Amino acid sequence: MPDQIANDFIFENITQVWLYGDHYKWRAMRANGIDEYYITGGATDLEKFKKWAETVPYTLRNPLYHWTHLELQRYFDIHEVLCPENAERIYEECTAKLQTPEYSVQNLLRKMNVKALCTTDDPLDSLEYHQQIKRDQLDIKVLPAFRPDKAMNADDTTVLNKYIDQLAALTGASLDDLDAYLAALKSRHDYFAENGCSVSDHGLEQIYADDYTDEEIKAIYLKIRKQSALTPVETGQFKSALLFQFALWDHEKGWVQQYHLGALRNNNDRLLSQLGPDTGFDSIGDFSQGKALAKFLNRLDSKNCLAKTILYNLNPADNELMATMIGNYNDGTVAGKVQWGSGWWFLDQKDGMIKQLNTLSNMGLLSRFVGMLTDSRSFLSYPRHEYFRRILCNLFGDDVENGELPDDQEWLGKIIQDICYNNAKEYFKF
Repeated sequence: MPDQIANDFIFENITQVWLYGDHYKWRAMRANGIDEYYITGGATDLEKFKKWAETVPYTLRNPLYHWTHLELQRYFDIHEVLCPENAERIYEECTAKLQTPEYSVQNLLRKMNVKALCTTDDPLDSLEYHQQIKRDQLDIKVLPAFRPDKAMNADDTTVLNKYIDQLAALTGASLDDLDAYLAALKSRHDYFAENGCSVSDHGLEQIYADDYTDEEIKAIYLKIRKQSALTPVETGQFKSALLFQFALWDHEKGWVQQYHLGALRNNNDRLLSQLGPDTGFDSIGDFSQGKALAKFLNRLDSKNCLAKTILYNLNPADNELMATMIGNYNDGTVAGKVQWGSGWWFLDQKDGMIKQLNTLSNMGLLSRFVGMLTDSRSFLSYPRHEYFRRILCNLFGDDVENGELPDDQEWLGKIIQDICYNNAKEYFKF
């Protein structure tokens, strides 16, 4: 994505910007009985779009139905329900617009009044496109986010060794021991900071907070380099040690750290082998979150090294847990220092958002919430912020009509504006 922003990419057609890489749509098409040939296979882009249009009428009450039509309206001024009868005409109309400079990637962002966005980047990334964007003085801030999941994933020592070798080649260092490995990772953390990064992100099944000693982690690292199998205890210890170290660096630099917790990934072995990861075969997991999360945050807080933190849960059963967990570590130094993030992935839909907003209201301060996160890979996904704003305003409006909130448009308007924009601007300092 940063390369498309840097080079102000122009899409050839609506399928490229709308269906390439969108596993939300892919899952819906598969559920509707569409053959993989028309999803990720060799069908033409027009054929794929027609199959999506065939699916859309069957997405009633799924957020895809709302998103699809909001995107057609806001970007292309098309106010029709997409269906097989109008699919080819809408494809041609959208494609014709997309092929003009007014619909380049940068202008798609401007259409939605985007001020700043973060990409998700591995520590090995060169960040060359972020550097190009900065040189070009783009009027939209495009910043990297440090995502070191691969650097701590000791589940497969062969894969981790290949990663360490790549890091060694990049840094020119011999990573024969743990200290050298951490120094190399720290150099990448520093490099990201030099290139405007102020946010880290971690996509984990659960937080790792096992007990360990430095000597144990050093010994485990040597086993990894020898490609020896680790015990489950050793794997958990290594993940715990690296995760804690990343958090210390984040605090040192004043970054915001984010933890996306609870996804059960790559569940279909047969289709994973054919299509690879991130193709629509993930689900909500039922991992235990509370005890390890509290232990991890407390370990940082006890050292006064807890950075501003946002927690995202994928399992709605953890809503109350997250809403109460953040209150344990808000210490008055920063308003909303520890946040419970917006409904994420399977929960970024009407019911999921309402439950998140209501639970946060009941157990925390909704007024200090940093609001909606859009983690879609599509440049047409920004109307999801409007979707969130509509849901938020409806909640406030219903409370006013019910007499539960005062009819004070100035104050309520300020709170809503804060949740939708001002709180995030102040929190992230972009």
